[in-house]
Amino acid sequence: MGCYVLLSVNHHLVLNSITAYSSLLFSITWGQVSGWWTPVCLLVGVLYAWLMYRQPVNLSDKVRYLLAVLRAIAIFLIAFLLVSPLIKTVTYQPQKPLVLIAQDNSSSITTFKPKAFDVNQFNKQIAALKGLLGSDYDVREFHFDRNLHTGLNTAYNGKQTNIASAIKQLNERFVNQNIGALILPTDGLYNQGADPQYEARNLKTSIYPIALGDTVPRRDLLIGNVNYNKTAFLGNDFIVEVLAEAYQSQGENMRLTVTEGGRLSHTQNIAVNSQSFRKTVSLKLHADRKGVHQYSIKLAPVSNELSVQNNEETIYIEVLDARQKILLVYNSPHPDVSVIKQLVEHNKNYELKAVQANDINTVKPTDYGLIILYQLTAGDNLALRIFAAQSKVPLWYIAGAQSNLDDFNQEQSTIRIIAGRTDVQEEFAVPATGFSLFTLSDSTLSKLNKFPPLLAPFGNYGSAAGASVLLKQKIGSVSTTYPLLAFQDADGRRTAALAGEGIWRWNLAEFDEYGSHAALEELFSQSIQYLTANANRQRFRVYPAKNVFDEGENILLNAELYNDALQLINTPDVNITLKNTAINKNYSFLFSRSGQSYQLNAGILPAGTYSYSAVSKLGRQTFNAKGQFTVRALNLESRQSSANHQLLYTLAKQSGGQVLQPSQMGQLADLIRKNDNIKTVVYDDQQYTDLVDSKWFFVLILALLSTEWFLRKREGEV
Repeated sequence: MGCYVLLSVNHHLVLNSITAYSSLLFSITWGQVSGWWTPVCLLVGVLYAWLMYRQPVNLSDKVRYLLAVLRAIAIFLIAFLLVSPLIKTVTYQPQKPLVLIAQDNSSSITTFKPKAFDVNQFNKQIAALKGLLGSDYDVREFHFDRNLHTGLNTAYNGKQTNIASAIKQLNERFVNQNIGALILPTDGLYNQGADPQYEARNLKTSIYPIALGDTVPRRDLLIGNVNYNKTAFLGNDFIVEVLAEAYQSQGENMRLTVTEGGRLSHTQNIAVNSQSFRKTVSLKLHADRKGVHQYSIKLAPVSNELSVQNNEETIYIEVLDARQKILLVYNSPHPDVSVIKQLVEHNKNYELKAVQANDINTVKPTDYGLIILYQLTAGDNLALRIFAAQSKVPLWYIAGAQSNLDDFNQEQSTIRIIAGRTDVQEEFAVPATGFSLFTLSDSTLSKLNKFPPLLAPFGNYGSAAGASVLLKQKIGSVSTTYPLLAFQDADGRRTAALAGEGIWRWNLAEFDEYGSHAALEELFSQSIQYLTANANRQRFRVYPAKNVFDEGENILLNAELYNDALQLINTPDVNITLKNTAINKNYSFLFSRSGQSYQLNAGILPAGTYSYSAVSKLGRQTFNAKGQFTVRALNLESRQSSANHQLLYTLAKQSGGQVLQPSQMGQLADLIRKNDNIKTVVYDDQQYTDLVDSKWFFVLILALLSTEWFLRKREGEV
């Protein structure tokens, strides 16, 4: 039961007629008590006034009745407050429809544009669209390549295209808002991410694609794709598969060449026997030297070819001498075991052997450079315990529901768990600030923050004074100082401890959300690289986060310096010079101190092969470190010249929108205005407050009692 006090406008509003104002509705409602207390309060007020003024007084009947009414109302209001009614306030707020413009900024837009397409004129039309729609719409402008960026862009220099990611980010940014339309100027070509039509179904709005690019096949040779393993082993042959394509070139002979360091490795002629020709060519190459090798794969151009940019592809293959062997020992089968093996072996530098504790006698621990103990300790097996005690092989402990925490605490001090009971609880991962043993990319740290929880033993957690914590625990919504993943270098041995099981959950969650396992692969690769590195106690070590970076990616390097006691320090400066061997240009940097080691973010560098030389001076000793890495040029945007307008028609049809050609841009504003689904929506916001908190109510009671007192005094009644 509610009592309406004030209504400024009728809340049954016609959506199309609302302008930018808010409307309010006030009403009195009840909490845990019945609204039938209202007449009771009124009866109390009347009864009180009757008792007070029933006897004749020295007042006229007219004044006496007026005073009785004032007193009755005042007592009614006081009694009404004791019932604790609530004031319900409803605010009706209209929201104009959002019109989102997501402009494709990839280089394919201008590389393969039709001859009649005027880029400058089109840019002016897109920029003018916001003004044409006027104040009835909330227009937001974006551009995208592999990521979504705010504002429009006229450069068209994106090296990768991910349409699905752009749609997903828009949907997440404007979730639960009134999205009226998405305007999508694009050629429909994408080389990153999932199929956009699946992500577009979640957007729930009309999509108006602007069909850029050219669907008419034109004379062109191109390398459509190259499949290869990024690593090979010294002395072995490896296979590279090249997809060669030719359009409107029937009767031509394509000449395919592969060169490495200026040396011709392979040549082959391919006859083109159709106007739309595709052939996969398998090339067998030989790994004869260690290091990162650059192979250039080219198709010789033909006359009147549309573009020669897509005739060449460069790949980088790292030739390894041998793999680092890693042993994973576990008590009983668990989905984490296969996931760990998959994540570790993604880095071809590592080879992982997984065995149950009962079968440990079938392997030689001395063959391995790292032992991962999954929910067990070295003390669970005699041979393993003797080997761990006599060697300095790095150990990585992973705790879980099956772990013997007494043995876990006795064998290592990286993470200590004091448990009063044997159950587990869910623990989310939170990256710790100040971790400096190695560098994880910002995207990996961000993803770790969003992963589902691991199952960790219930108890109080601590870590050794010299331990470095990479991940801390968050229990529910409460961030704690408890370590979840930590590393330690003590007594000549590096150890790590992960206090939780359920890595398979992280694996599934990352693939479901991002379509890859990049974050987990980086976490395990970097962790293992730290644990297994510097086994011979090299005093000064500088190494990149990876050997091959993609163009446009930040270049991350790490450095470690040890004193005579083999203690990690970072007191001296570390200088490094990067040299691009192709353009003979040098870049000089000074490492930043982080924790007890050094880190460097060299930013974005041009594509090419870089050698580096780092130097540091400790006392009278000078330390030098050298190495190299590669920034791989991305040639994805030139691999396909014909626009994919079929995708655009699919997006428009399933969303209720319409595909327009660039020449029809002038019709777009009218189409949006005529779409009945694009209109202002009214949202209501309900709030409840106690009537006793309203000052005006007390002012009213005070005014009633004061008026009654003043009239009595004026009439001479005490």
